[in-house]
Amino acid sequence: MTATGTFLPKPGAAPLMRMIRAQAALETRMLLRNGEQLLLTVVIPSLLLVLFSTVDIVDTGADGSTVDFLTPGVLALAVLSTAFTGQAIATGFERRYGVLKRLAVSPLPRWGLMTAKTLAVLVTEVLQIVLLTAIALALGWSPHGDPLSVALLLILGTAAFSGLGLLMAGTLKAEATLAAANLVFLLLLVAGGVIVSLDKFPGAVRGALELLPISALSGGLRDVLQDGAGMPWRDLGILAVWAVLGLGAAARFFRWE
Repeated sequence: MTATGTFLPKPGAAPLMRMIRAQAALETRMLLRNGEQLLLTVVIPSLLLVLFSTVDIVDTGADGSTVDFLTPGVLALAVLSTAFTGQAIATGFERRYGVLKRLAVSPLPRWGLMTAKTLAVLVTEVLQIVLLTAIALALGWSPHGDPLSVALLLILGTAAFSGLGLLMAGTLKAEATLAAANLVFLLLLVAGGVIVSLDKFPGAVRGALELLPISALSGGLRDVLQDGAGMPWRDLGILAVWAVLGLGAAARFFRWE
């Protein structure tokens, strides 16, 4: 406003952090309002936890309580569903419909958009973990271990799956991303140590499966939360390698159009 009381416009972009917070809030609202996303990220993990904890359908190979074995795996599945499957599908269709192309020329830089998407994923995961933890405790879950180890596993797991999800969304067509992301989700649900122990697989196959990010995340969480183990360095190392490879490849090959 000038000395005479005249209001003058002040064109320009909002502060960067404000733009990132606004975009992250928008991404979170869109995710939570999407029925298909809620089915994938909330309903399926919750049903699997309740169903396999209360009904003897499959042999989990667990020595103790079934819910003590299943809960770490379902927590890993929740990270997979949000950071990989849900994000890959949503970003793939945003790319197809030109949403990313338009956002790329907005004042929000591209890395800021990806940061906002990551924040939305983290917020969703916090809600998932709170819900699944409440269900597991109601079913008699008795967690152990160091919360710091759990947090590191979840953060690195999120980074690894986010990188892989963005790589898929940025290189494949939306329909191919939809099919591939759901197929990977189902395969890793069965062969990633989520509901079936990797000890059930032959030795050579088990050795390969243990190198997968879902196996490292579910195995590391199980070692800490079920067995009370210390820092799972091997699993953290596997997740860190996948995170670097996935995010690096996504940054290199992601196509905005």
